[in-house]
Amino acid sequence: MPFATAGDFPEKTIRLSVDYPAGGLSDVVARKLAEKVAVTLKVPVVVENRPGAGGTINIAEVSRARPDGYTLAFSATSPLTLTPYFSKVSYTPEKAVTPVIGVMYSPVVLLGTQALKAKDFNGFIDAAKQAPGSMRWATSGMGTIGHIMFGQISHDAGLDMNLIPYKGGSQQMNDALGGQFEIFSTNVSATLIENIKAGKLHALAIGADERIEGLSDVPTFTELGQPKANLKSNFGIVAPAGTPNEVIEILNKAFDAALHDPQIAESLRQSGNIPSGGKAEQFQRVIEQESRNNRAIIEQAGLAAQ
Repeated sequence: MPFATAGDFPEKTIRLSVDYPAGGLSDVVARKLAEKVAVTLKVPVVVENRPGAGGTINIAEVSRARPDGYTLAFSATSPLTLTPYFSKVSYTPEKAVTPVIGVMYSPVVLLGTQALKAKDFNGFIDAAKQAPGSMRWATSGMGTIGHIMFGQISHDAGLDMNLIPYKGGSQQMNDALGGQFEIFSTNVSATLIENIKAGKLHALAIGADERIEGLSDVPTFTELGQPKANLKSNFGIVAPAGTPNEVIEILNKAFDAALHDPQIAESLRQSGNIPSGGKAEQFQRVIEQESRNNRAIIEQAGLAAQ
């Protein structure tokens, strides 16, 4: 049976698998996009959840699917640009999938808990220098964007800090609110913004192209003289490698139109996430640049693979 071409695509249900469990932001966004795209393309778009192993399970499954445009993944870019530097994966990142469209980016925020007396980024740096080996920085796991940020700032500022890797964000947040460590890095969310505004946490810096709505008083890392640490989590839709360009273009236009829907764009902004969109080639460049940047930071900071 020949692969799909622009002339006959789509003719049947499209399946969109999500790296994360049901109910999270990625799942919610994927389902909203699927609804809009189904109307545009006049075929059902079914969302399935395939969490686990930092998104590598989902990418591996999609990479083995028939490259006809009917199997897609909604994923963070980290299974392609970061995880392979820390652990073995069953696919070759640059050959596993082909980008369809960038959906959004989620800024990574550096925060202080009630255990940190300093209230801004420079104060945190000074405190860490004055007490080498005593500052505790928590991340949601080894080989995450937060881990990369830890390595970059530690290296550039010459800091001796203790890394505390959690196995996810939920327990990390609970311990942050309990002041179990001084510093932590995590993706922005509506709940995080609420805790910051309530004074339970204080944001020191944010990884974003510019200051974001809801945290307009929080400077970016670039503003603070740490452009290499100005990191964010990119999310997008990918298809199996070898999917025809004509099919990718049809999918790209449909998802891009959905991202421009005011309700979807506003729901992303309210949670502190920024819609992306654009051509598939743009998302490809993001992935390639992110991979190069991560590799350089890992090598420079001497972050050990696990």
